[in-house]
Amino acid sequence: MTDERLEEIERQLEIIKQRNARVEADKAWEASGVRVGAICLITYLVACAFLYVMGAQRFWLHALVPPCGFFLSTRSLRVIKRWWIASRYQAKSGSEIV
Repeated sequence: MTDERLEEIERQLEIIKQRNARVEADKAWEASGVRVGAICLITYLVACAFLYVMGAQRFWLHALVPPCGFFLSTRSLRVIKRWWIASRYQAKSGSEIV
């Protein structure tokens, strides 16, 4: 193996490592409480503004419905995802993927 070929392999390996680090960071962000909290807060504020403009009474209370629904869906989807993966892939391979 030539030095040039070895350098090319090392360069490609470094590119793959950088990509993997970005993918892991994206996965961590998707599952983070900060992301869920930020989306809930933004959703609440937008719903408050919308309901206020519409003239709804106790808009601040009614605006809790959308962020609560989002929050509950993020919590329950993890359970559903685990079930789906287990039922779909354990049956095919016989190994556990979770």
